[in-house]
Amino acid sequence: MPYATRIRALLACGLLGFSLGAMAQVPAIFKDADLKLGEKLIAENKCNQCHAQKWTDDGKAIYRPKGRINTPGLLRGMVEQCSVQLNLSLFPEEVTAIAAVLNRDHYHFKQ
Repeated sequence: MPYATRIRALLACGLLGFSLGAMAQVPAIFKDADLKLGEKLIAENKCNQCHAQKWTDDGKAIYRPKGRINTPGLLRGMVEQCSVQLNLSLFPEEVTAIAAVLNRDHYHFKQ
C-alpha cells in the first residue's frame, strides 16, 4: 500500500474514532436531539434576551453547572419550566433540543 494511502487510511480511522468518542460523551437524554432545531427555537423565543434582562453578564450568569442545575435531566426540566411559565407550548422534542444546545454550549454534561 502506498505511503499516502496509508496516511489517509490512518487519518480516516482517527477521525472516525474521534467522532465516535465525541458522540459517546453526549448524555443519553440528548442523544437524538435536533441541535439545529434547538438553536432555531432559542433564537425565535429570544431566550438569550430574556435571560440578559434577568441576570448579569448578558444572561450568561445563569449557566452555572455547579449550581442547582447539575444533571442533564435537571437542565431539561428547567427548559420545560421556562416553556410552561412563558406559555411557549413547546413539544417534548423541542424542549430536549433546546436543552441539548444549552448542554453543548454551556453545561458540558457527559452522562
